[in-house]
Amino acid sequence: MLTPEDNDLLCRVEGQAPMGQLMRRHWLIACLSEELADPDGAPVPVRLFGEDLVAWRDSDGAIGLMDRYCPHRHASLVFGRNERNGLRCLYHGWKMDVQGNVIEMPSEPAQSGMAQKVRHKAYPTHEHGGFVWTYMGPPDTMPPFAPPPYAPTPDAKVSILKVVVDCNWAQILEGAIDSAHSSSLHSSDIAPSRVAGTEHRGGRTMLRPSTDKAPRLQVQATHYGFKYAAIRRPIQNADTLDYVRMTVFVAPFSALIPPNAQYNSANVNVPIDDTHTAFHFISWSLTRNGALDQEEYRKFQHGQVGIDLDRSYRKLARTPENQYGQNRLAMNNGNFTGIDGISNQDIAMWETMGPIADRSTERLGASDLAIVEFRRLMLDAVKRFRDGAPALGAHATLPYPQAQIASFEGMLPKGAEWRGFDTVEAQASRRQAQSAA
Repeated sequence: MLTPEDNDLLCRVEGQAPMGQLMRRHWLIACLSEELADPDGAPVPVRLFGEDLVAWRDSDGAIGLMDRYCPHRHASLVFGRNERNGLRCLYHGWKMDVQGNVIEMPSEPAQSGMAQKVRHKAYPTHEHGGFVWTYMGPPDTMPPFAPPPYAPTPDAKVSILKVVVDCNWAQILEGAIDSAHSSSLHSSDIAPSRVAGTEHRGGRTMLRPSTDKAPRLQVQATHYGFKYAAIRRPIQNADTLDYVRMTVFVAPFSALIPPNAQYNSANVNVPIDDTHTAFHFISWSLTRNGALDQEEYRKFQHGQVGIDLDRSYRKLARTPENQYGQNRLAMNNGNFTGIDGISNQDIAMWETMGPIADRSTERLGASDLAIVEFRRLMLDAVKRFRDGAPALGAHATLPYPQAQIASFEGMLPKGAEWRGFDTVEAQASRRQAQSAA
């Protein structure tokens, strides 16, 4: 349980809220590259931490992210003309470049020099891994951009599901790091089977080598957040083996989900404001034939633009008004939730907790160990940040690059140590040792 005061401290991100200011000290996702596919294309509205912005790609391919409202009379630049390396306001023709410089003021006398005196608010951007990234903190604290674990190299194959979720960022993140719920909520989509590890063989179902719905949880703090193992009894060789799924929380808003035999998974939750979040569910592989193609992945998740989502990535097919498309006949015939898509099942749980979940009346159990650790870690971090300490993870000195951080899934000898498998290098060494055995 949390007090209402701590719940607000954890969840609120708008304005000068400490958690939002902590997050602004990190490079974060502003939008998808696909939203700005073409130079001189239509500007895109973006909202982060309650701040209205506009994103656009100029004639040379550079991306601008700046205050949505023209510095002149505050008309929306979403309707502006994107032309010749500038975004022009329709109202009086003022034109800004991607750095926020006002490069034309046709409504003002040229001799006034007013254009040189006005600068529009603009944030730096960086394009990588299918995302447009931005930094919204003080310029003097901006760290260099570092490739994230879910897009570690330029040639990694990355597929992205994006959904605007109508609730606070923290309850989504808590869902992402909650391994126990998958054995119930997703039991019809991740079915028990006599396999060696989780597999996605195509179609709408994944396979998992366990029927154990009450995993034993173990947590370890790290430089970047924490990692924890959900240890389950496997279907086969339960006397000698444990089935271990290690989830990694990369502060402040990312989680690496245990992989399957075909690809890795990650979850990144960027606050739009206090009660809305841009949820990104990502699959990736270092081999070109590993991860699903983007549309294939979105189809598997029932999250295709134009079918399940509108062009702004808001829900079309499954909403609270239609009970997320829940099919009670399918439930009577054995489907556990009656809701299509793993992510849609999660979204139904997150949103029905309310815009900001009331954590003061919860009753947590042994399966909530990672949730407790997340709250403890982030509340401690935001209180220290409020008191002048650096933002958690923004300048952490890691024993290895962030792109090397990895989650883990597999069979281990009963009682074996799982904590050393949180890097790509460690997992490669394990595979080599297995091959040599």
